[in-house]
Amino acid sequence: MKSEKAAEFRRGLGTLDSTMIVIGSMIGSGIFIVSADIARSLGSPALLLAVWIVTGFITLIAALSYGELAGMMPHAGGQYIYLKEAYNPMLGFLYGWTSFLVIQTGTIAAVAVAFAKFTGVLIPFFSEKHILLQLGGFSISAAQILAVASIALLTSINSRGLQQGKRIQNLFTFAKVAGVLALIAFGIFLGMNTQAISANWSAGFWTNHRVTTESLPLLFGAAMVGSLFSSDAWNNITFTAAEVRDPKRTIPISLAIGTIVVTIIYLLANLAYLVVLPLAGTPEALDVVGRGIQFAQSDRVGTAVANVAFGNYGERFMAILIMISTFGCNNGLILSGARIYRTMAVDGLFFKSASELNANGVPAKAALAQGIWASLLCLSGTYGDLLDYVIFAVLVFYILTVYGIFILRKKRPKAERPYRAFGYPILPGLYLLIASLICLDLLIMKPRFTFPGLLIVLSGIPVYGFWKAKQK
Repeated sequence: MKSEKAAEFRRGLGTLDSTMIVIGSMIGSGIFIVSADIARSLGSPALLLAVWIVTGFITLIAALSYGELAGMMPHAGGQYIYLKEAYNPMLGFLYGWTSFLVIQTGTIAAVAVAFAKFTGVLIPFFSEKHILLQLGGFSISAAQILAVASIALLTSINSRGLQQGKRIQNLFTFAKVAGVLALIAFGIFLGMNTQAISANWSAGFWTNHRVTTESLPLLFGAAMVGSLFSSDAWNNITFTAAEVRDPKRTIPISLAIGTIVVTIIYLLANLAYLVVLPLAGTPEALDVVGRGIQFAQSDRVGTAVANVAFGNYGERFMAILIMISTFGCNNGLILSGARIYRTMAVDGLFFKSASELNANGVPAKAALAQGIWASLLCLSGTYGDLLDYVIFAVLVFYILTVYGIFILRKKRPKAERPYRAFGYPILPGLYLLIASLICLDLLIMKPRFTFPGLLIVLSGIPVYGFWKAKQK
């Protein structure tokens, strides 16, 4: 492959580092927020837990399946490479194009703004309400400026070398996991609420009379959007394969351990929510227990639980925890994402300067391009809508990549496979079935998000033609 002829990366990521990238990139702010929307949609404690169980199950199957591809092709670029080799260069480019346009950069923007929002809880100057510039309908807040500054800082740190990036990643991932486990433990032991337990584990635990048997599959699939987004980015470690020591062994292990750990943490967090707060509530209630999980203020379920456990200090505890969580999450996203665009540039499908490695052995110019676009998304305020649009496309790319295992088994039967997809062909086939049903569900339930997402992906076709023409 063309990308193999480029300058060498420095292999500095071990099993622990790689696992920290998986865990750190997955845990952002979603787990503290999206359960409120799931609870409103499904109205049942059992179904709330079921959404997280199903999400964890299919995420783990996908991660174990990707392990085979990572072992076969331990090159920088990850999913871009897998799609290119299983199908064709254009499909690989469409993934890379969508990642740069929205998936990776939009997520970086959203996580950076979440970091800034919760900084505003501790330092009011950075509140979203503190407008620094107003031009007609366009405004820039102090929170947006802080979000851009955090992206610039992390891009600069990761441009100084892999060692600096991985130190930040390991430190903040350990800190966030400790913080989430503390929230879970203190929530259960200090915030246990007999009223909530009685309400949640009564006859209504399993059913919700407002959700009929016929509507349940459609509502369940639509409710998974939040949990899927919260469990995404586990594949980021595959982008850095050229910098992983013994990648054929290390990446499959880190994918498996990382996704299992995060799935367990997410389930424990939701159990803690159900022990502390009743699922059902009313938006007009004056206290966090009365609002319940469904109507937690600004959907901040984690903050509501912390308020019950820690009293007046709960909001500050959660603000610090989410600041740590989002800062570490963005470090992993920024570190990994630049490797996709660097590989595309080596293949002549992105700006040529992005193919260069700096004196520290990292694609600093690719990272800079990523940071600039993510910052513009922060300032525009459009990243939220764009991410809603592409969640469907993200699932489609996952489906195509997992199906790529079946294609490559036939296309390259003698290729070296240090690790083979666990449970092949049954488990990868089950993932394809479940993920396809979720996509079909989203087409029915959320057409105003799914079709624009497809248009964003398809907009890459003329861009691909431009780069190919430029090569000639």
